[in-house]
Amino acid sequence: MTQKSFKYRFYPTPEQETLLRRTMGCTRLVYNRALAARTEAWYGEKKRIGYIESSAMLTTWKKEETLQFLNEVSCVPLQQGLRHLQTAFSNFFAGRAQYPNFKKKRNGGSAEFTKSAFKFKEGQVFLAKSAEPLAIRWSRTMPEGAIPSTVTVKLSPSGRWTVALLVDTLIEPWPESPNEIGIDLGVTSLVALSTGEHIANPKGFKVKRAKLRKAQKALSRKQKGSTNHHKARLKVAKVHQEISDARQDFLHKLTTQLVRENQTIAVEDLAVKNMVKNRRLALSISDASWGELVRQLEYKCDWYGRSFVKIDRWFPSSKRCAECGHIVEKLPLNIREWDCPKCGTHHDRDVNAAKNVLAAGLAVKVCGANVRPDRHKSDGSCYEAERSRK
Repeated sequence: MTQKSFKYRFYPTPEQETLLRRTMGCTRLVYNRALAARTEAWYGEKKRIGYIESSAMLTTWKKEETLQFLNEVSCVPLQQGLRHLQTAFSNFFAGRAQYPNFKKKRNGGSAEFTKSAFKFKEGQVFLAKSAEPLAIRWSRTMPEGAIPSTVTVKLSPSGRWTVALLVDTLIEPWPESPNEIGIDLGVTSLVALSTGEHIANPKGFKVKRAKLRKAQKALSRKQKGSTNHHKARLKVAKVHQEISDARQDFLHKLTTQLVRENQTIAVEDLAVKNMVKNRRLALSISDASWGELVRQLEYKCDWYGRSFVKIDRWFPSSKRCAECGHIVEKLPLNIREWDCPKCGTHHDRDVNAAKNVLAAGLAVKVCGANVRPDRHKSDGSCYEAERSRK
């Protein structure tokens, strides 16, 4: 059994919206107070506070006169917020994430309901403290007989309400495919395949950049705290939502196609967080969303019985000739095509890299070989060859 989330848009009634906004506000308040308490305890007394101590604090807060409103909403989202804070600290101490930040109202909000705080009856979702079901737009069908284990309600900065239902389902693997493919990620071409195919980058941010600039310019003219400022901020958030939706739609279609058509997929393990520190390429890299593309490929391969291989980021996929294995010493980014100084083969830089990624991925898959290259000195430079040709 695999846990799978089904996300839908829904349209709450005025009463439901009021209740949900209050629930999210209380969840945000509890999260921020617990984060502040844990931070102060550490810097003041060098004392660590865990989930159990935070839960006890919540019980105390509910008894305070100024925080009586915490008792008017379901207690489950509040406890789930504390669990999420504990997870955030665990990731921080393990080096997987940065220190947790305080939640802000303008970023929307979310509330997670476990089985004790909702009912799933006859295909409808009833949340705690609410007598009416959520008006969900069922854009796709859930597995027959599936019962959600958690329900997460989210309000985006643009004002869109969504609900995610987490269910346990059995995903049947797709029929085996004889195809194997290597992928080289890029900016001009989002991906170059070892088959020689280039898939163009839709550049979702660039398409909406003028519209976003206009909305942000209008927002900057509004007085902070005014109703017009709030309306202008929503317009900016909606443009960002359009960019995000278009990007996610394209990536899901692309990754599903790649996973359906290929039995083995090999990619490079890129350090995207380090690469975006280059101020000249940061916008293009972020717009390409390499990390999300690789993440989708990885979990979809796991779902449908495909092999997914990541090769070492230091493997010289671009500098190595896919025909003879010769490695050139220099290969600047402005050189998109080059001739191998040893065998004379003409290479498209990205396609050649994809072929090398596939070869290295197959080696890792078969024998677990280490593809990190040894220190070496090249006897030929593609950069010098390119200069002499010009």
